[in-house]
Amino acid sequence: MPLMRRLKLFTRREAGVSLMETVVALAILGAISVTFLSGLATISRATFIADEHTTAESLAQSQMEWARNTGYVYEATSYPAAPIPAHKDYLNYSASIAAQPLHAPDDGIQKLTVTIQRSGRGIILLEGYKVDR
Repeated sequence: MPLMRRLKLFTRREAGVSLMETVVALAILGAISVTFLSGLATISRATFIADEHTTAESLAQSQMEWARNTGYVYEATSYPAAPIPAHKDYLNYSASIAAQPLHAPDDGIQKLTVTIQRSGRGIILLEGYKVDR
């Protein structure tokens, strides 16, 4: 019988939760929360960068078409940029179009370089050619 009494002592359950169990559970929950929130911040930043790059690429293509459709100016070093839409998605964007004759003297072919900036920081650079037809 003394063996049965000893077994009952070891198998008897306590009614409460110890402080150590609570601390461990909170530490695990905290680590999971920090990991989740840092992942959310990374995804948010990546989405912002992708949106900014897509907008800049669209603007660059529009500016290139604008420059190609303007009249050809021999020995030009730049062309005026098209107006950027006044929509909130295009705030702080600016464009510049540089031109460089392919041969000297200018034989009717120029290399165009469109630069799109946002808040003074270069986002995208697009190169193309303009021909006097």
